[in-house]
Amino acid sequence: MFDIEKLKAITEPRSIAVVGASPRPGSISRTIFSNILMGGFSGIVFPVNPKRSSVLGVKAYPSVSAIGEPVDLAVIVVKRDLVPAIMEDCARAQVRAAIVITAGFREIGPEGAKVETQVKKIAADNGISLVGPNCLGVINTDPLIRLNATFAGDTPQVGNIAMISQSGALGVAALEYAKTAGIGLSKFFSVGNKAGVTENDLLRLLQQDKSTDVILMYLEDIDNHKEFVELAREITGDKMNPKPIIAIKAGRTRAGARAVQSHTGSLAGSERAYESIFSQAGIIRVQTMEELFNTAVAFAHQPVPKGNRIAIVTNGGGAGVMATDSAISEGLEVPRLDPSTVQRLKSFLPPEAGISNPIDVLGDATEDRYYIAIRSALEDPNVDGLIVIVIPQLSAPMERVAKIITEVAPDYGKPVLVSMMSLGDISDVLKVLDEKGIPNYRLPEAATRAMARLGKFAQWLNRPRTPVTTFDDVDRERAAAVIAKARQEGRNFLFEYESHDVMNCYGIPVLPGRVATSGDEAIAIARELDSPVALKVVSPQILHKVDVQGVTLNCEPEDAGREFDELIKRVKKNKPEAEIKGVFVQKMAAKGHEMILGMKRDPRFGPLVMIGTGGIYVEVFHDVSFRLAPIRPLSARTMLEQIRGYKLLKGFRGEPRSDLDALQEGILRLSQLSLELDGISELDINPLFVYPEGRGIVAADARILLFDK
Repeated sequence: MFDIEKLKAITEPRSIAVVGASPRPGSISRTIFSNILMGGFSGIVFPVNPKRSSVLGVKAYPSVSAIGEPVDLAVIVVKRDLVPAIMEDCARAQVRAAIVITAGFREIGPEGAKVETQVKKIAADNGISLVGPNCLGVINTDPLIRLNATFAGDTPQVGNIAMISQSGALGVAALEYAKTAGIGLSKFFSVGNKAGVTENDLLRLLQQDKSTDVILMYLEDIDNHKEFVELAREITGDKMNPKPIIAIKAGRTRAGARAVQSHTGSLAGSERAYESIFSQAGIIRVQTMEELFNTAVAFAHQPVPKGNRIAIVTNGGGAGVMATDSAISEGLEVPRLDPSTVQRLKSFLPPEAGISNPIDVLGDATEDRYYIAIRSALEDPNVDGLIVIVIPQLSAPMERVAKIITEVAPDYGKPVLVSMMSLGDISDVLKVLDEKGIPNYRLPEAATRAMARLGKFAQWLNRPRTPVTTFDDVDRERAAAVIAKARQEGRNFLFEYESHDVMNCYGIPVLPGRVATSGDEAIAIARELDSPVALKVVSPQILHKVDVQGVTLNCEPEDAGREFDELIKRVKKNKPEAEIKGVFVQKMAAKGHEMILGMKRDPRFGPLVMIGTGGIYVEVFHDVSFRLAPIRPLSARTMLEQIRGYKLLKGFRGEPRSDLDALQEGILRLSQLSLELDGISELDINPLFVYPEGRGIVAADARILLFDK
């Protein structure tokens, strides 16, 4: 991680050298030099070009070291193979930071990667904060700095939203979108190949940046996910000054992931891993550029609500119903209004008006009706936020309604979002709203999505802060010995009884059982268990026992010998080359809800823990939830709440409530196991039976796969 003061040389330089600056119209280097020079940069800018005596009327220098004055930041726009020599020259001139705009590095293959490694080493050895290569540049709209070191268009207007983009092209589009929508930015960073400065460094910088209240990110990959999660949690969860982080993650689909590889030369991360990262870090994920900025402006200008209960005021009944449907589908509540609010509305609005929620002030509404409805809704104790829908009509021009909204909204400390449903030119109306920080959305559905994200962030801020749970009753050494024994025998998986032993070592309950090597031994074990049993073949050549008819269920103790012999015959017939070590005789489980608890070690992000609806339907319904280990208690409970089967676990139609505390503890214990036993690549407990409250959980079947040596 870079020192914050060194990073400030990128955003707050006193002097800049543009290496490769050219007067040639349309060139990237000219655009960058012009943006800095004509954009009102508060410091000094030096063009560096050995073939020119001046650029745009400014004296040019043959090299950075020839300038003879201190240079804080070098913006490098030259051919790729010249960049290492330029960086060496910057080091001699004691330049503090560099932005390498030039492309053609590791994103194109090994040859470019070799040059990038040279550039990265020079920067690291000389303490130069390096942005790029292969990037758009950096913008700081602070009136005291006024820096646009990019080849994008005009500098965006001043605002409190910062953006970090891993794509230069998408960065250009984002800047254009912000400009067209009149959205102000504080900072903009295009990080490119991240040979030096990463998204984590910039997050740390923006965490301390007083001009930034909201952080936007376009991500294609994350270099250090553990640091990223910890840092993002710190930023989004700060009790004194939380800053929401809103992100687009490219490469959600397999085709998208391939596109990311070809575009940046970086591997796309696991989609489930990224979902887990965002959830555990309090990051709000969106899918489109429009959603990104729609969400950003709500956070930038409106307070975070205390809850997710909203009121809707509209002058069109249909629009109100659609907004209500959208709000509920987004997870918001549209509650009944307090009786005192209803009475007040009844006394001021016409009899035909809707005085429940949504509040319909009717199509002939004057601004007075809007005033009463908006104030009444915001005063209601059952309301945490308000959406106002305005359909154009003659009795109350939009501009007058907008003024009413801006006069009333600031008095209550509750978020107010507006949907002026007009396709015409309403720039005067929007100006009224913009001046008071009231976001407008062309359609109500966009407003409800933005409000839902405000509500979700409120839940994040108000969550119980729980530390990572570490259980001290585990036997890590014994579990590691089980794995070591399998390795010595050349196996990359554990027999089921070995998997159960590992579960036992970490306090995850399993059904009792032992391995029998004869029919008589099977009878003895079954009688000892004093219940119907399951018989499961044990063979180093058989991983999927069902495929070779190597499982018998619900066997009575007196039948265990005969069933043992029958099972051996079937397996030998179906897989004659298999070496049969014996048969695992296991107590049958009592009936309960069937779940699956598992772990898969992602090659980049480490162990991903899964909980979901289990049994034979796991591959059909995919009703699962993932988190990266380590998992906190609150995250474990959230995992349960995210699966559709949670309704059954809570007790449905007279069924008893399941032991959710025991299930939550099972998730936490598996999280600890996955971190401490790093030789395990995959683990499945399916089914995991969950019993009524107070009666716990038990693993009926467990499979553990190991990494190949």
